[in-house]
Order: sequence, then structure tokens, then C-alpha cells
Amino acid sequence: MSAQLHLDNLQITCNGAPLVALDATVHAGEVLSVMGPSGIGKSTLLAAVMGTLPPGFAMTGRIRLNGQDITHLPPEKRRVGILYQEELLFPHLSVAGNLAFALPRHLRGRNKRRAHVDAALEQIGLAGFGPRDPATLSGGQKARVALMRMLLAEPRALLLDEPFSRLDAALRGQIRQLVFDRARAQGLPVLLVTHDAADAQAAGGPVVELG
Repeated sequence: MSAQLHLDNLQITCNGAPLVALDATVHAGEVLSVMGPSGIGKSTLLAAVMGTLPPGFAMTGRIRLNGQDITHLPPEKRRVGILYQEELLFPHLSVAGNLAFALPRHLRGRNKRRAHVDAALEQIGLAGFGPRDPATLSGGQKARVALMRMLLAEPRALLLDEPFSRLDAALRGQIRQLVFDRARAQGLPVLLVTHDAADAQAAGGPVVELG
């Protein structure tokens, strides 16, 4: 079955007041861009898909991923990855430790896991960076490590919460293209929330305006 993320008549309220309403299907390798100003409910939409809506918010409708209804599953069972504005790398772990943390349990054996991490670093142009402290990385390097850590967890869909907004213009285009290319290569449906039209244009998929 092709990877698809279905948001079936999703409606989110905040203390009873309507906030977000969306009915959409995101196909494998496609990026659906959700645009709107700050405070309109873009990040809340992603929280609903992740299963992490904060108190005071409620949701109706269904969320289906690859045909499975995940609406009421806990976040760790949903197989949905997310990238935020901040990389959120673990400061107490090395670069390799951050990547190894995401490796699935079925990948057993220290040597096999280490080889997996080394291969992942090479794919993002950071071969040999495994022992490094994340604090010593540049912004672009941190963004690449955060992306690969998320992909190593083998998600079935990808959520992007304005992860490019803190990068300078040149780096923004580079990292944005890397994220979209990796998602397409792995056939992941992608839900991007942004206030920047350049992000949506680079994504090349359908665009929904909130508000």
C-alpha cells in the first residue's frame, strides 16, 4: 500500500472555540504546506497528528496513516516523525549517541548499530563527526543530524514545524532541499506548517491557507 496520511474532517477546538478545520490527504513523497500567521493553529494541527494536544484542546475526526486509524494511539505508537524550529539534540550524548538513540530495537548488535550510525553520518556529509559534542556543530550540521535522527526511527510520515525558519537564507535553501529530497526518496507523506511562502513554493505540493 502506498504511504498516505489522511486527515478526515479534522476539527480542533480550544476551550470549545473552533480553531482549525482540515480535510486532506497527503500522498507518498508529497508535501502538503499549511500556511497562516502565528497563533492561527498551525503547530496545534501538528500536535493533533502527533497525539500531543495540550489540555484545553479537543479534536474530532480521524487520522489515518497507511490505512491504519491512529487517532487514538499514543504518540510512540503512531510512527510519525517531527522536526521543530530547534534541533533539540541531546546535549549529554555525542553526535553518534544522538543517532543511535533513534535506531529501532530490531537492529541488534553493537557493531551493526555502529555501522548504521556511521553510514547515516556519511549520507549527510558528516563522516567522522560521531564523537563530536553537538554543541560544537554549526546550525546546518545540527539540522542535518536532527533530520537523520528522525529518519533513523523509521517514521511513516513526517511533520515539519517551521524547521527552516532559524537558518540563514543560503543554508535554509540547502537544508530545505535535503529534507524534501530525503522524504521523497523514502516515500514519506509530509505535512509542513510555515508562514513563509518560499517554503511552500520549494515544497512543490498543495498549499492550504488557515484563517
